Amino acid sequence: MKFTLSWLKDHLETEATLDEILYALTDLGLEVEGVEDPAAKLAGFTLAKVTHAEQHPDADRLRVCKVATDEGEKQIVCGAPNAREGITVVLAKPGDYVPGIDVTLSVGNIRGVESHGMMASERELELSDEHDGIIELPSGEVGQTFVDWLAENDPAKVDPVIEIAITPNRPDALGVRGIALDLAARGLGTMKPAPEAEIKPAFASPIGISIDDDARENGCEVFAGRLIKGVKNGPSPKWLQDRLRAIGLRPISALVDVTNFFTFDRNRPLHVFDADKVKGDLRVHRTKGGETLVGLDEKEYTFGAGQVVISDDEGVESIGGIMGGLATGCTEETTNVFLEAAVWDRVQIAYTGRALKINSDARYRNERGIDPAFNMEALDLATQMIIDLCGGEPSEVVVAGEVPDVRRAYKLDTDRVQSLVGMEIPAETQRATLEALGFVLEGDMAQVPSWRPDVMGEADLVEEVARMASLTKLEGRPMRRPVEGIPAPILSPMQKREQIARRTAAALGYNECVTYSFIDKASAEMFGGGDDATMLENPISSEMSHMRPALLPGLLQAAARNQARGFMDMALFECGPAFHGGEPGEQHLLISGVLVGRTVGKDVHGESRGVDLYDVKADAEAILAAIGAPAKVQILRGAEGWWHPGRHGKICLGPKKVLGVFGELHPKVLAEMGVKGPAVAYTIYPEEIPMPRKKNATRPALVVNDLQAVERDFAFVVDKDVEALTLLNAAAGADKALIEDVRVFDEFIGGALGEDKKSIAVTVRLQPTDKTLKEADIEAVAAKIVEKVSKATGGSLRG
Repeated sequence: MKFTLSWLKDHLETEATLDEILYALTDLGLEVEGVEDPAAKLAGFTLAKVTHAEQHPDADRLRVCKVATDEGEKQIVCGAPNAREGITVVLAKPGDYVPGIDVTLSVGNIRGVESHGMMASERELELSDEHDGIIELPSGEVGQTFVDWLAENDPAKVDPVIEIAITPNRPDALGVRGIALDLAARGLGTMKPAPEAEIKPAFASPIGISIDDDARENGCEVFAGRLIKGVKNGPSPKWLQDRLRAIGLRPISALVDVTNFFTFDRNRPLHVFDADKVKGDLRVHRTKGGETLVGLDEKEYTFGAGQVVISDDEGVESIGGIMGGLATGCTEETTNVFLEAAVWDRVQIAYTGRALKINSDARYRNERGIDPAFNMEALDLATQMIIDLCGGEPSEVVVAGEVPDVRRAYKLDTDRVQSLVGMEIPAETQRATLEALGFVLEGDMAQVPSWRPDVMGEADLVEEVARMASLTKLEGRPMRRPVEGIPAPILSPMQKREQIARRTAAALGYNECVTYSFIDKASAEMFGGGDDATMLENPISSEMSHMRPALLPGLLQAAARNQARGFMDMALFECGPAFHGGEPGEQHLLISGVLVGRTVGKDVHGESRGVDLYDVKADAEAILAAIGAPAKVQILRGAEGWWHPGRHGKICLGPKKVLGVFGELHPKVLAEMGVKGPAVAYTIYPEEIPMPRKKNATRPALVVNDLQAVERDFAFVVDKDVEALTLLNAAAGADKALIEDVRVFDEFIGGALGEDKKSIAVTVRLQPTDKTLKEADIEAVAAKIVEKVSKATGGSLRG
C-alpha cells in the first residue's frame, strides 16, 4: 500500500514529522517497507541569480556566467541555451552530489575558464526527463533552499511516498483514511471531517440492474449504480495525476482516475461503464462455462462454470469485483457513464481471480473485505467528484440486493488487558481508544465499525487497545514461581539420562547420528523385527516400510554410506526409540554406537590397529557409569543373533537384567549391510538401569577403609573350553562382603597340563571393613573360593 504524506494530511490534521509518522505506523502493525523522500536528495541545492552572462572565449556553445549566491558572486561555465542574465536558477556547489548524473561536483576548468559549480536542469535533479535547458524559476530569493521553494510552489515534487505492508486481517488500512484513523487514535493528530456529497437526481436511470438467484448466495450482496449523462472526459487535474503517479499508477482519464482515487483513498473499488456501449440492462450472474471477455488489460479471458460476472443483453461486460471489459470501457469520446458500486463475496472473488490469474487492485481489496456500509455513500461521493471534474447530470440510483448487515457488539472487559497483554491501561483510556477507532460504546458493549471485519471477539478489543498503547511499553517481568525455593528439575530422570549419555558418547569421540525411524523389511528382520505389527500402512518408500527394532541398522547404513565415499574409519552413535510393536507405548529407549575401521590413522610408531570388542566394552562401561549404572555387573554370553557368537558380552545385573550388549557384529550382518572391515558395536538399555533410591542431589560421604587389604593369587586347572568369566564369577561369589575384586593375570594352555586342559591364574583382593584379617580368616575365604570354583568349573587348584 503506497500513499504520499500530503495525501495522508488530507485526512489527518497533524504536526508530526515524517520520522514520527513512520515509527508510529510500524509500531501500530502497519510495517513501513520503504520511503521515497525526494526532499532528501535535493536538500543541498539553493537558489541563485545570474547577474551577467557572456560568450566563452574558446567555445561557441558555452557561456561564462556571474551568479549571485548565498556565498557571494561565483563564476560558472554553462552550456544550456537558456543561460542568460536575470534568471533565477537552482545552484549546485562544489561538494554537492547531483543524483541525475551520479557525480559529486568539484571546482572545474572548462576550456581554460574556472567553473565553481553548476546550474541544474530538471533531469539532473531527477525531477523529470526535461534537459533542454537549466531550471528557470519564476520567483525565489538568492540563498533560499530549493526544497523550501518547491514546498511552497510545487509540493508534489517533494512529497514523500510511504509504502507499508498490510496483513490480510487489516483491509481497512488499504485506504488512506483508514491509515489516518489509526494515527489519530495513537495521538499523532486529529481526523479531518470526511467529505460529503449532495446529489440531486434529475431523471430515472435508463439502465436497470439485477442479480440472478444463483449469484445472490456467496456471489454478490448488493449491486448499485447510476447514470451520469453529459460528461466531458479528458485528462484529470494535475493534483490527481500527481498522486496517482506517486504511488505508481498511470493517469488515464478523469473518469478512470476517479475510480482509482477512491480505490486507494477510501479502500472502495468502483467501476465506470461507457453507458452508450451497454446494450440493455446489466445483470450479475454466474457463468455456465466457455464465455469470453477481453479485459481492460487487453487480454482475453475464458470463464469456467460458476464464476460471477456482469453482463448486458449481448454478453459478459465485466468480471465482478475484479476487472472491467474493454468493450464498455471509457474513452475520451465517452459522454454518458454508468457508475457501479457493489459488495462481492470475498471467497468468490479469490476463487475467480485465481482461476483467471488476474491480480488487480480491485481484486486485492474485494477479496480482503471492504466496508459494506460505505457502498451507497461511496457511490454518491464518486458521483460528486465526476460532476466536479467532468460535469454531467446524475440519475437516480438503481439497486439490486441489500447491503449486508455486519453489525455486532462485544463486551469490553477492561481488566482483561492486564491478563491477556500484561499492560496496565486505565479503563477510561481504553474506552477513549476504541471510540477514536470508530467503535461505539453503549455501556460495556462495544459496537464494531463496519470497516473492521477483523474484530470478531472480546480479545480483539483488548488487542486494539494494546496496539494503540504500543506493545513496546511492555516491561519484562520474571514469572512467579509456583513454589518458593529451588525449582524442580525440568527434565525427567530418563531425559536426564539421555542427555548425559549423549554428552558422554560425544566426549568419547563419537559423532551423533539422527536416522529415520523407518527401515526396510530385510534390515528389520536381521535385527529381530520386520513383522506385520511394525509394518507401515502407507510407507514413504520400500526402504522405509517398517519401524526399526533397533538403532544398529540405521548406524550401519550410515557407516556403509560413509565408506562408499572414502571415509573408512568412524565412530557413530545414536540415542532414540526402537519399536517392538505398533501400538502406543510399544517402544523402548536405546543408546547404540558403532566403531568401524582402525583406531587411528597410519603413523610412524605403528600404533594403528583394528578396533576390537574391548574398545566398545570400555566405551559402554563409561556411558553406563555416567548414567548411574551399578559398578558391579556380570558379563554373560547369549545375546541376539546379530552379534558374533564368540566375541560379545551382555552386561547384566543378573541372568534376566540386561543393561547392555557389546562386541563384534556377525560377519553375515556386516556383509548384508555393506560394511567393510572390522566393526564393533554396543547397545545400552537406559530404562533397565535401576533408579537411585535417594531422590536428592546430595552425594554420600566418601568411605575410605582404614584397614589393610589383602591379595591372594590362585591358579586353577580347568578344561580348555571353560570360560574365564565363569571362573571369575564363581570366585567373586565366594564371599560378596569381603571380596572386593577378582581379575585374571595369567593363562597357560597345554604343555604338562595336557592338550584339553588350561591354567587360569587370578588375583583376589580382600577388603575388610570391621577388623584386620587374620591368617585363619584368609584361609577360610580361600577354601570357599576353591570350593566355589571347583563346583562351577569342575577344575582344581593347581599344585
